[in-house]
Amino acid sequence: MTGTRGPGPLLLGVRHHGPGSARAVRAALDTAHPRAVLIEGPPEGDALLPLAADEEMRPPVALLAHAVDDPGRAAFWPFAEFSPEWVAIRWALARDVPVRFIDLPAAHSLAMRADAETDQGDDTPGEEPDERPVAVPVDPIRVLAETAGYDDPERWWEDVVEHRVPGSGEAAGPLAAFAALGEAMTALREAYGDGGHPRDAVREAYMRIQLRTARKEFGDDFAVVCGAWHVPALGTRTTLTADRALLKGLPKAKAELTWVPWTHRRLARHSGYGAGIESPGWYEHLFAAPDRPIERWMTKVAGLLRDEDRFVSSAHAIEAVRLAETLAAMRGRPLAGLSETTDAIRAVMCEGSDVPLALVHDRLVVGTTLGEVPDTAPAVPLQRDLTRQQRTLRIKPEADEREIELDLRKDTDAARCRLLHRLRVLGIGWGEPAAGRGSTGTFRESWRLRWEPELYVRVAEAGVWGTTVLSAATARAESDALAATALAEVTGLAERCLLADLPDALPVVMRALADRAALDADVGHLADALPALARTLRYGDVRATDTTALGEVAAGLAERICVGLPPACTGLDAEGAEALRRKVDGVHTAIGLLAGAVRSSADGLRERWRAVLRKLTVRDTVAGVIRGRAARLLLDDGHLDQDAAARLMGLALSPGTPPADAAAWIEGFVGGAAGGGMLLVHDERLLALVDSWLTGVPADTFTDVLPLLRRTFSAYEPGVRRTLGDLVRRGPALAGAPGTGSPAGAGATAPGFGPVLDTTRADAVVPVLRLLLGLDEPSATPTAPAHHDDPHLGETA
Repeated sequence: MTGTRGPGPLLLGVRHHGPGSARAVRAALDTAHPRAVLIEGPPEGDALLPLAADEEMRPPVALLAHAVDDPGRAAFWPFAEFSPEWVAIRWALARDVPVRFIDLPAAHSLAMRADAETDQGDDTPGEEPDERPVAVPVDPIRVLAETAGYDDPERWWEDVVEHRVPGSGEAAGPLAAFAALGEAMTALREAYGDGGHPRDAVREAYMRIQLRTARKEFGDDFAVVCGAWHVPALGTRTTLTADRALLKGLPKAKAELTWVPWTHRRLARHSGYGAGIESPGWYEHLFAAPDRPIERWMTKVAGLLRDEDRFVSSAHAIEAVRLAETLAAMRGRPLAGLSETTDAIRAVMCEGSDVPLALVHDRLVVGTTLGEVPDTAPAVPLQRDLTRQQRTLRIKPEADEREIELDLRKDTDAARCRLLHRLRVLGIGWGEPAAGRGSTGTFRESWRLRWEPELYVRVAEAGVWGTTVLSAATARAESDALAATALAEVTGLAERCLLADLPDALPVVMRALADRAALDADVGHLADALPALARTLRYGDVRATDTTALGEVAAGLAERICVGLPPACTGLDAEGAEALRRKVDGVHTAIGLLAGAVRSSADGLRERWRAVLRKLTVRDTVAGVIRGRAARLLLDDGHLDQDAAARLMGLALSPGTPPADAAAWIEGFVGGAAGGGMLLVHDERLLALVDSWLTGVPADTFTDVLPLLRRTFSAYEPGVRRTLGDLVRRGPALAGAPGTGSPAGAGATAPGFGPVLDTTRADAVVPVLRLLLGLDEPSATPTAPAHHDDPHLGETA
């Protein structure tokens, strides 16, 4: 019978990760004192159960099972502090009561999910695992809630389970709730059968066999803690032969299990590895709070908001409690739940704003807790080496995302950088490079770190490459180099090897790079490959790596690009031209880096590239966006003066040029990514050319070029667009276009400005400016304005 001590074992049907179920399980076990406790979970984990009593084991944690021949096939069984199964395990271990797992072995479940990339592991009632399609999956909690007149199943569960105080007003004691829930599930199983969960029949057959085994050893004096959905099936009378028939022919794979840390964020996810509860932080609070849970919760929220520099007083907390309780009474609830407390927090502490409320949800309702497991837990050698390095380098895995700045001139930071790059080579994405704060050199790196439970699976997968991070990354890099088919793949791998300091892998990668570069004649492929090589060469100084061979390959690629690029830029459609324009940008940057790294051919390489750009600017067969960008690159490097740039623009925007080609030239020359807006602001001749061309575009073709122009100018900063608008509004100030014979701005004055510079007024700010820059000592006697030629400030006219 479910929840009573009649004939048969004590069946405790629970909702996984439910604090009310966890409290009830603890009370039921204290009342019944069973001789053994059986838990829904993989039997291979029995040997790991004693670790649950270790002082260093801190939930949330999970049992990780993976196939030995394919570590990517993995399953997790998560446990939180408030999980009924965890409470039962700890209760049994504390009293030396035998405790065992009785669910279908992981060896079978992993083999049955061989085609799935991931597995949910935990089978929360009403939550459909991802590995199979079903026609009409049944959510038993939702069905029961709707039957009771609730539109929200979570609110119904809170009212009937989570807000109950065990033993209060219950004549039958803590077992009555289990009996009632078992009866409800029996009715649902009669109405819905397996509820769209066909694999449950196999699991339940195995569990019934385990119950028969336990009955031979303990009689009926044992307790079973399992999902409430399974209780009717476990209480059904079947024959051993029938149950074995359901298990006959099941596929099997060799599996290994261990404990791994878990996170509240993962508990809050409804797919993948998540357990499917929406508010693990709130549930943990309900389970841990000894009394007055609402008052304690509001105190937590007030402390969090105060830590974020928001003004929240004790009066706010008191008023929020009153409002939450009032809302609960108005809604007919026995106690304020998460919805009432959230509404009260929004109204009282967040002043109606959802922005601080989102912080409360992320930090408290969901929570950022990352569990811990003891060192004695089984682990693959690679995981042990990674853990050792994490401790040595003082870089602890955390569930919260955080950024770190590494100075590669410091030994510890350099070692951290190598570790993170080696993990990236292995496909273990603990850290991602981030944009640094104001530093573009190679001596600093910024990383964004966040540890996810799936990374334990990635580590297990990477264990096939080696037993240490260094040996595994080296073997993986060598294998990737031999398997790569594209030149860009090998150049990117070479960059990663240098960043990760894999000297043993670099020769293999370099041979593969030389082979691919010799065979690849596609200019686009060469242009894709060059930037990574150029970036790689920058790391030689700070990482003390010999990059001579790499520099020779890169110089050879650059030479071939210079020869093949002009022909490749002709006959392109708009999409192909834009793609090649981005490649030109990358090659231009790369050659600038190469010229500084490959000293022997620096000047010649730069000059050949300039000749290519000049050739591109004057060829009519080259796409407009590429011609415009080539002209802009020459202008920025000081190899094209303003007059020449104006002449090229005048030709590109001449009446004989189709408007679409002219618009493409403009995009290439003054595209937002290249900072063209400021170029137009400071050179009104170029702005006048664009303005006169734009006003002369025929109406029937204007709509064709409008999207291209909008894309070009919308990329500018708002201040740049506003300044350009002011300049255009001046009208006559743009009369200084080439060929007008008058300087830019002649004949008109911008609103708010005088016709000429007032040098006396301009010089008046110089003393204050010198004080601000620390060039002069403060003086009681003010300095009279005067002309000067201070080298720090420049001459004043």
